[in-house]
Amino acid sequence: MTALDDKTIVRDYFNAKGFDRWRRIYGDGEVNKVQLDIRQGHQQTVDRVLNWLEADGNLANLTICDAGCGVGSLSLPLAAAGAQVYGSDISEKMVGEAQARAQQTLTNPDLKLEVKDLEDLSGSYHTVICLDVLIHYPDAEAFAMLAQLASLAESRLLVSFAPKTFGLSLLKKVGEFFPGPSKATRAYLHRVDAAIKVLIDQGFAIERTGMTSTRFYFSQLLEAVRL
Repeated sequence: MTALDDKTIVRDYFNAKGFDRWRRIYGDGEVNKVQLDIRQGHQQTVDRVLNWLEADGNLANLTICDAGCGVGSLSLPLAAAGAQVYGSDISEKMVGEAQARAQQTLTNPDLKLEVKDLEDLSGSYHTVICLDVLIHYPDAEAFAMLAQLASLAESRLLVSFAPKTFGLSLLKKVGEFFPGPSKATRAYLHRVDAAIKVLIDQGFAIERTGMTSTRFYFSQLLEAVRL
C-alpha cells in the first residue's frame, strides 16, 4: 500500500463515517465504553503536553504548529493560553469542527486552522506537535513524516504514537487494539528506538518521555529538543 493510498484512506474516513464517530469521542457527549476509554486516554496525552508546555513558563510567547489537529483538542487550549497556533488536518470536516469549536469557546485567539496534508506543511515554528497521527501510516511513511515535522521545528518537537511492543503487537494481531465499531483505519505500531533515531538524525535530543496506557488506548509521547 503506497503513502498516497494510506492518506486517501485516512482522508476519506475522517471526512465520512469516521468524522461523526471521532467528533463524539473527542467531545463530551455520550459514547460507548470503548470510545470513552479512548477519549480519556487521548485527553491524558493532551493534558500531559499542556502541562509540559505550561511548566516551561513561556507558552504565551510561542509559535506552535499542531499537525493533525483534529477537532482542536490541543490547538484550542494552546490558543486560549496565548500561544500563536497554526493547526492543520488532512480532513476538511475535522478542521471545520475545530473552527466551530473555536468560535464557540475562544475570543480573539491567535489561531489559524487549515486543511492540509502533513507532508505539505511548510514554515518555521518554535514548537511542532503531532499527536496520535502516525498510527495511520506504516513505518516508511510515518518516519518520513516525522523527519518533515522535525524540519519545521526551530526548538522542539512533541510526537505521540502507538509503540510497537510484544504485548501491543499481540493485541493488534488478534483484533483487540481498536476493537469492533471503534476501529478507524489500519493501526500501525512503531518502534520507539526507531522514532528516536529519526529525531537524532534530524539534530534533536530526547528531553522528556511519557506513556499513556488505558484498556484500549496506548500512546508513547516523545519531546525532542534541537541541539
